[in-house]
Parts: sequence; C-alpha cells; structure tokens
Amino acid sequence: MTQTPVHTEAVVPGGTDERRVFIDKQSPAAYTALRATAEAVRGVADAAGLDRTLVELVNIRVSQLNACAYCLNTHTRAALRGGETAQRLGVLPAWRDTELFSPAERAALGLAEATTHPADAGAQSAAYAAARGVLSDDQISAVIWVAITINAFNRVSVLSKHPVRGASRA
Repeated sequence: MTQTPVHTEAVVPGGTDERRVFIDKQSPAAYTALRATAEAVRGVADAAGLDRTLVELVNIRVSQLNACAYCLNTHTRAALRGGETAQRLGVLPAWRDTELFSPAERAALGLAEATTHPADAGAQSAAYAAARGVLSDDQISAVIWVAITINAFNRVSVLSKHPVRGASRA
C-alpha cells in the first residue's frame, strides 16, 4: 500500500525550486526505527558515562561535516540548554587548534570525524589510537554509535531539505 506523498518545496543552490519528499513522513516505520535506535544509543552513551555535553558536541561536529542545518539548529540549542558555551561552539570546527576541549572530548570528536569519513583509513587509525588513550571500550563504542546515528539523521534531513524555522538572534 502506498502512502500519500509528503512533499516540501525547497530552493536549492542555484536558485531552482525542487520538490522533496520528507522521507521521515513518507516512510514513518523506518523513521520510527531510527528514532528507537537513537534512544538505544542514548542509553548506551549514558551507561558508558558519556556526558550529555560531549554527546551534543559529537552531534554538532558531525552535522557540521554533513552541512545539516536542521540538525545543527536542533543540537546547538540542546547543547546551549545543557550548559555548553557559545565560545566552544563557535570554535568547534577548529577544535584541534584550541585547548578548550578536554582530552576525552578531543578523542570523541576525532572518532566522530573518522566515523563520518570512514574512507580515510589513516585518519581513522589515528583517531582510534588517540581514543584508546583516554576512553574506555564502552565509551569508544558509544561515541561511534552516536556518530553513526547522527550521520543517519543528517541524511534524512539533508535529503528531505528539512527547514530550520523560528530562527532568532541569540
């Protein structure tokens, strides 16, 4: 049985109008399963002792790499509500060039980037080795699962062209 398509009109780069299917609405069972996975991953991260701020940093960094405006908006707001600072969020794309992030955060960010770009075997090995020095096996697994999950949500939002609404100046 096919469902009634759920579309949005989006302006894509180059100024053309393009109809996009909100795949989360078009295939709700698959999206519900993805949300259930995210809940399970949140439990894994909690059980591994990962701070919620670290998890949000991973979500934001991966969303930056994937240029997902919707997820960036969602997770930046969550990070700020959770006590993250505007300064750290502002320099997150250059996290390697600052001392504002703890060793555990740096290890998690490196793993998140390696998970997002798995074809770079050298970077993947370096990130994994760095993580081994400061994160437990449970934490390494949790960070990778967080990155896998936000990558999936990024693809849903980017390919659906989910809009960012209600933007306000902070």
